[in-house]
Amino acid sequence: MDGDAADITPLQQILGRLRDPANGCDWAITQTFSSIAPYTLEEAYETADAIARGDMAALKDELGDLLLQVVFHSRIAEEARHFDLADVIATICAKMIRRRPHILADATASPGWEAIKAMERAQTSNDVSALSGVALALPALTRAEKLQKRAKTTGFDWDNITDVQAKLLEEIDELDHASDNEAVAEEMGDLLFAAVNLARHHGVNAEMALAAANRKFERRFRAMEAMADGRFAGLSLEEKEALWQVVKCME
Repeated sequence: MDGDAADITPLQQILGRLRDPANGCDWAITQTFSSIAPYTLEEAYETADAIARGDMAALKDELGDLLLQVVFHSRIAEEARHFDLADVIATICAKMIRRRPHILADATASPGWEAIKAMERAQTSNDVSALSGVALALPALTRAEKLQKRAKTTGFDWDNITDVQAKLLEEIDELDHASDNEAVAEEMGDLLFAAVNLARHHGVNAEMALAAANRKFERRFRAMEAMADGRFAGLSLEEKEALWQVVKCME
């Protein structure tokens, strides 16, 4: 590593060559915002995974893949004369200055990030709801947390964690009394929403907590399989549970 400023120009040039209608890559030429959006999401998740694993080599690689997505979208926009990468960079710089004026500009104080975001939404959208702008494409747990945080800004939130816990137990009871599959699905959704609310009141990011639980389950399950030496599927449930407890103790 050295102190030289990062130069994104080579990556822009690569995208330009790949998108060249005459001599470019057939796949790259046919891509649109919509067609590469799934790859953008995938790269964001893979970046988060590298961070969760503490793998700095993988993080460096995944950040490059994520940056490629930004440049790719910007190139498509530039070709359509919407905006270019310079506009993207200028826009985010202006936004950061606008939302942290007491640090990045000459303001003596700031109303706060969320308050400034709310004022921006009011100026740019006819949707005046406190919930406007919460992206539909977000993972469900993340979107639930964002909706709850937005609702909190209006004063619509539980005063103490005991009430949140009671609501979770209430949703479990309603799930137990659901009469059909449709009702079960609805009550399960309410239960998950309440669980996110409880996580939020504990200061825990529900999406990250569930991701960690997934990794823990996978790690323990693989260890059980290894201990069973190819016989895991044929073991009784009691034997599998005994292995589970052994793995837990080993951790």
